[in-house]
Amino acid sequence: MLTKLKPKSEFSRNVLTLMTGTTIAQAIPIAISPILTRIYTPEDFGVFALFIAIVGFLAVIASGRYEQAIIATKYDKYAINIFVFSLMLICCTSIFSFIIILLFKEEILKLLGNNLLGNWLYVVPLTVFFVALFNLLTAYNNRTKHYQDIAKATIVKSLVLASAQIVIGFVKNGFGGLIIGQVLAQFFANLKLARNITKEKALFSSISLKSIFALAKKYTNFPRYNMPHALLGNISSNLPIYIFTPFFGSIIVGKYSLALMVVLAPMSLIATSTAKVYNQKLAELYNNKEDIYIFTLEITKSLLKKILAPFVIFVAFAPQIFSIVFGSLWVDSGKYIQIMSLYLILNLVVSTIAYVPSLLGLQKKAFNIALVQFLLLLLVLYIASKYYDIYIALGLMTLVNSLILVYNFAWMTNALRQKS
Repeated sequence: MLTKLKPKSEFSRNVLTLMTGTTIAQAIPIAISPILTRIYTPEDFGVFALFIAIVGFLAVIASGRYEQAIIATKYDKYAINIFVFSLMLICCTSIFSFIIILLFKEEILKLLGNNLLGNWLYVVPLTVFFVALFNLLTAYNNRTKHYQDIAKATIVKSLVLASAQIVIGFVKNGFGGLIIGQVLAQFFANLKLARNITKEKALFSSISLKSIFALAKKYTNFPRYNMPHALLGNISSNLPIYIFTPFFGSIIVGKYSLALMVVLAPMSLIATSTAKVYNQKLAELYNNKEDIYIFTLEITKSLLKKILAPFVIFVAFAPQIFSIVFGSLWVDSGKYIQIMSLYLILNLVVSTIAYVPSLLGLQKKAFNIALVQFLLLLLVLYIASKYYDIYIALGLMTLVNSLILVYNFAWMTNALRQKS
């Protein structure tokens, strides 16, 4: 009976392996969050959210997105040279960012509007190195089909993160435990993934400066086009944290970041798993010249039927749920979820069909829409923050994001209808 339930194709088994690892890894932080919210204050979470936002920004540009070329290139000897070049870029970015922080620490803290980060700013370059290296090692292990190791490394990262943050939090007060836990988690996850590349000794003889720079030139499209798009996405998602920190303070940012973590983790898992099936089937229907428009509408309706009722119930009682599960200090997180609910459900739907522009060759339009969304968000968040009212800021943010998402869904489905 059990053998019948196992995926028969290699592709399905690989997807299941990665999904299992991702599910467990995402479940661990959510499971321990009621403990963390009783060890750390909203202010601690706010400072940590700012730290992670800075690290995420630098990690996107650290490798120039060359790790994507590792998967794309045909030959293993090319892949190992691209790996080395990416590692060189990561080292340079980390060292350069450390020098900048060393010279302009006070100015950076003033710009961020948060002096609480203080000397922990010096830990940013090390964390950037570990995060960017994890992305690089994941890409290489993906190429070599070490899917189980990727899944295990993801779980190791979550386990170490949870354990370290809890233990250090009991021993020492303050957000430092959250940051140290993050650094240790990335370090041990990298150790797990690095073992496979150290076994590729036969390929090491293929490494040469000539090959490295020739391949760097060949794959310049990744830093030229892929990196700006990824960077824009990163800045857009973290924009509220950058703006809310100086205007509203770390306490509100902490409540906001917890609200998103609790809701987005399960929603992104649903979107990702649905998208994997949708993307494969959509490409198949498109190549066979079948109706991709009706198929997309059916997937959307099916997704909404499954998620809408439980989501509405959760949103209705969000403040009470957050108060009971995370403690009375976190009631506002539930209120933030209520304000952002429309945006969150629309984001789930649109992110599920986000493959459409890539399939139909509409990436340029997708990037332009993302750019408009970023500029509008920047404008409304800045204006709203001037009123020093987080509810106005979240309301306007929800309005802008919802309008853009509705437009996104409309033009993507319209493009599908024209192709059907």
